[in-house]
Amino acid sequence: MQPGSPDPSPPEPRAADPSRYGDVLLSVRGLKTYFPLGQGWTGKRDFVRAVDGVDFDLRRGEVLGLVGESGSGKTTLGRSVARLVEPTAGSIRFDGGDFRRLAGKELRRARRRLQIVFQDPYASLSPRMQIGQIVAEPLKLHRLVPPSQTKEKVLELLDRVGIEPYFIYRYPHEMSGGQRQRIAIARALALQPELIVADEPVSALDVSVQAQILKIFLGLKRTDGIAMLFVSHDIGVVERIADRIAVMYRGLFMEEAPTDRLIQSPLHPYTRALLAAVPGAGSAGKQHVRVRGEPPRATEELRGCPFASRCPLVEQVCRELTPPLEPKASGHHVACHLVD
Repeated sequence: MQPGSPDPSPPEPRAADPSRYGDVLLSVRGLKTYFPLGQGWTGKRDFVRAVDGVDFDLRRGEVLGLVGESGSGKTTLGRSVARLVEPTAGSIRFDGGDFRRLAGKELRRARRRLQIVFQDPYASLSPRMQIGQIVAEPLKLHRLVPPSQTKEKVLELLDRVGIEPYFIYRYPHEMSGGQRQRIAIARALALQPELIVADEPVSALDVSVQAQILKIFLGLKRTDGIAMLFVSHDIGVVERIADRIAVMYRGLFMEEAPTDRLIQSPLHPYTRALLAAVPGAGSAGKQHVRVRGEPPRATEELRGCPFASRCPLVEQVCRELTPPLEPKASGHHVACHLVD
């Protein structure tokens, strides 16, 4: 792990065996999210292909980490799953139901079970509401507790994330960044979710505060059994909490594996390059894989491997055929022509 990265507690033993978790809670197939652009000088309408065909399952109590460079599509994937951004194509099944078909009251009810914690809590908290009102809002909206018990429940939620009772009368601008993120987590917990999408929840925080927030997330995983999609550009942070890691590039999964296996035995050149940039991150730091150039524009249609233009190991087949994400070992999937 990178020096200076948070170390809230020893990592849990991890296994590839899915039976250590519950049944499948979230199932995503062929998910694509494109953002339309205006017509270019050629007259052709372009699209930003933020997510370009992703498949994965997430079991109850499991944490899947999404990592990759800025622009890789990981945040859009998380928001598409929560339907804060409407996908262009593909299916999202949540607890067996078709999540993409829901609308109106049905969608609102389903969203009680799926919450999101954003990177910037200040932007997601109303500056006109006191902290107690912010945490109480979902309780009142969904009528989860009688009015006479609302304050008690709010104090209970704040206590879970380490916020003192007297803070209920303060406003977001009177709180630190770490405190605001705790409040955002408390608000998400108010609805007793089964799945949390955590979108870069510690990237804007100091290292010591990151450790405190990660400890809260670890507690939710261990004691509440909440499943998570944990989005981060920092693979050292994801290593601390994720059971599995999916490495994204240009809207696709390049590699997906149990955390320990991916850190110690990465197979895809892009994964090895990401880990080589983190001092002491498993065996990859000794493999000296370095990427070159910049990622291709997200408006370009893929031909061949999306990483081919930057890969130091590229061969002709990489430029001509897009590699499928295939199993190479138990629970270890890679999209690369060069991996046997």
